[in-house]
Order: sequence, then C-alpha cells, then structure tokens
Amino acid sequence: MKKIFTLLFCCSIFVCSSQEWSAIPVPADPGIGKEWDLQDNVSDDFSYVAPAANKGATFESKWIEFYHENWQGPGLTDWEEDHSFVDGDELKLIASRKLPNKVYAGVISSNETVVYPAYIEISAKIMNSVLANGGWMLSPDNTQEIDFMEAYGAVTSGSAGGSPGNHNFYAKRMHQSHHVFIRPPNFQDWQPSEYNSFGSNPVDSNQPTWILRDDGAGYINWKDDYHRYGVYWKDPTHLYYYIDGVMVTYREGMEEIDPLYYTNSGTQGDTSNDTRTGLSKPMDIIFSVEDQDWRSNPGSGQQSDTFTPTDAELANTANHTFSVDWIRVYKPVDVASVDDWFTSNLKVSPNPFQDAIQIKADVVLNKVEVYSIDGTRIVAKEGINQLAHTISTKQLAAGLYIIKIESAEGLQAYKKVVKE
Repeated sequence: MKKIFTLLFCCSIFVCSSQEWSAIPVPADPGIGKEWDLQDNVSDDFSYVAPAANKGATFESKWIEFYHENWQGPGLTDWEEDHSFVDGDELKLIASRKLPNKVYAGVISSNETVVYPAYIEISAKIMNSVLANGGWMLSPDNTQEIDFMEAYGAVTSGSAGGSPGNHNFYAKRMHQSHHVFIRPPNFQDWQPSEYNSFGSNPVDSNQPTWILRDDGAGYINWKDDYHRYGVYWKDPTHLYYYIDGVMVTYREGMEEIDPLYYTNSGTQGDTSNDTRTGLSKPMDIIFSVEDQDWRSNPGSGQQSDTFTPTDAELANTANHTFSVDWIRVYKPVDVASVDDWFTSNLKVSPNPFQDAIQIKADVVLNKVEVYSIDGTRIVAKEGINQLAHTISTKQLAAGLYIIKIESAEGLQAYKKVVKE
C-alpha cells in the first residue's frame, strides 16, 4: 500500500522574449511571493516604422502623437504632431525653429494609464541642446505627476544666452522627482527641491532630486550616451528612482509626498483636515521636448540668463533629437509555480470516465499513478516518455479517484476524476 504525499516547492519561471530589455533584470524588488509581469499595453520596444506624417496603426495602438490634452506647450514651445516619429528601432522627438522666436517640438502620450504598483523604465539618449527632454507621468486631471527623467543637454556653441559653464551645470544633472498641484483658480505646485550627487554610494540622507554621477573622471554628461531611467511607484507614498539599474533617490511617507495637503480628497491645501491620498491617481505616460518658460524667460525669478536655443543651433537636427530606445512597464503579481503551470496545461479526459483515461501534456510525461480516495495506489505506469498516455480503467469500480501525473523533469500534478 502506498499513500499520497504532496510536495510543495517554489520555482522561478524565466520567459524568453525578443524584446530589447529581455536580458535586463528589473532592479526593484516586487515583494515576497511576487514576480514582475510585463504590461504589454504600455510597453514598447519601437521595433517598427512610424513616419512623422502618418504613424500608422502599430504606433496608434499605444500612443497619441500629442500631449494628453489640448495644450500647445509651455513657454516658447509649440508641440507639433510631425515632430515625433519612430525609425531605426527608436522613438525620436525633434525640435526646430518656429518664427520668429518659438520652438516646434515633439510630444507623445500613452493611450492607457498606469497605476501603482508599477515599475516604469526607459532607455533614452537626451538632446545636445538646452531644451528640456522628459519622460514623465501625469494624471488626466493634471494634479499629480511623477518625473522619472528630465534633463537638459549642453549647447555645442555655448551661444544660447548664458555662459557655457551654466549650460553644462544642467547638462550634468538628471532630474527625478514628483509634483502635486492645485489647479486654477489658485494654481499651486509643490515638489521636492533637494539635489546631491552619487558615486559609489548612490543614495544618501539628502534624497536628491537633481542627480549627478561620477564615472571616475568627473561628472558625466547625460547627453553623451543612452541610459536607463526608472521609477518604482510602489504605492501612493513610496517612490524609488533608478538610473542604469541603481537606486539613486527615493521618497517615503506622506510628508515627503505631499506636506502641504494638495492631494486632499476634500479641500486641497486645507491642513486642518487631513484627507490626503498621496500619488493615488492613474497616470498617462508622456515623452516631451520643451522650451520651458522658467529657462527661456530670465525675468522668471529663477535665473538671470536666457536658456533657449539659437536659430543656428536649432538648424542642427542631430543635436535636437531626443531618442527613446524602449519603454517597459511591469506590475508585481503573485508567483505562479512551475507545478501550477504544469497542472493548468494538462488535459485529462474524459471526466467522468468509463474504461480509459487519456492524459495529454505540453511536456514529456514520465509517470502516471491512480489512487483511491483513501490514498491506496491502484494503477502505476512509469517510463512513459511521451506527451500523451492512455491508461486502462476497466478494473476500477465506480467512484472518485485521484491521478498523480509526473513529467520527465519532475513536475507534479494531481487531478480528481470520477468513474461512472
């Protein structure tokens, strides 16, 4: 007499894909008993062609070739649909001159929103320009925002108004932060403002929002190469930012997300009534190029120089192309064991049965055993070495039975069957 003993063990499933990021692990921890699940509806490796004038169905299945609402852009920016396209396995956003002094630029928005918990990451190369390049998320009502990257390259000539040194100051700083807003009639905007640098010890107590990185020969210029920029939006009060797979800054707790009560579900900004939700709203993904007014307008109170490209600089399209190689979005889901997968793909028929049962699997079978409900083994067959096997059940009396099925790799499954 042989009894059934159920073994429970955990395994990991690694799924190969053709996507460019398939060999790059997600740097954030999904949590105990969780694994990362790719969200295809908002992930894109841009392995297709989408011309500027007619981007086609593949692009349009995921992206809108404009801002997520009918706004033309900040400052001197004039967003145009024909300033974004997909070519060479990359999304490209470009900029050009709009006479007399404005800037045409590209922007796209996702068709679908993302909500926490989620890990969002892109591989991108910013422009060699003083214009802003951004990968960010914004709620449809424009009150909550997460910037997983925002950067400004250096101009080549240093003739855009301010000194070359000031331009390079921004070119070596990557901005990763968030905003909470109160919209009109009393517009208010709050975001963290600290900045610091990282080298061998990326995260320090200052929790920077402007990131510098020392490669051993000084702070790198972000425009010089592709880098990965990501954020783990764990929940409404926890954000963890990554560059090239390394966590570089973070925000934890409501006081670091919304200290001024802007996310109140009641009266926004009312500190006497705490109904703060934090960063709780679904958000659109946005890629943009901008001539922001705080940089182009020296009277904004933020600076004395004018940071806007010259006509000659804008004529150089290569220096005014923001390239995004891919974007991937994951959500944490419960781990499915290999045995669960094996069980879900087995076919045992007919059930109820009479004189025979056929078993079919997606992997090679090794052993099939039939047990009575009290655990007595009645039928056993080993060394099957096939994807399918039929067992004779003529000798079995009517009643309930359990079939134990084992693959050649040792995967196990149990199926309950009934003989009529």
